[in-house]
Amino acid sequence: FQLQESGGDSAQTGGSLRLSCAPNGYYGVFCMAWFRQAPGMEREAVASIDTVGTTTYADSVKGRFTISKDDDKKTVYLYLNTLKAEDTAIYYCAAERFQTAGLEPLDQRRYDYWGQGTQVTVSS
Repeated sequence: FQLQESGGDSAQTGGSLRLSCAPNGYYGVFCMAWFRQAPGMEREAVASIDTVGTTTYADSVKGRFTISKDDDKKTVYLYLNTLKAEDTAIYYCAAERFQTAGLEPLDQRRYDYWGQGTQVTVSS
């Protein structure tokens, strides 16, 4: 089982990007999420989406980022809008294949598989 991320790039403050994540076992996944890690910082949650499309967002990105999925294309997207310098990080896609009860959607412990990450750099 693998996750392939794409879409990381450089952008200016206020700009937009779209990240994509395509797992090769799409229909065996309960929930998918995006996390990010800035230099010198711990990895933090960004957003998640479950099989029925319920989404959860970190407070830092609410109103600016949108997570969505296309079941036909077997792909999960993260739309990054109104980018800020503090959004600069490596963004990781994660998948929950073995359902874990009692963990919140943005809890990293919930996710069994991780992509290699894609770099997002925001500058003024």
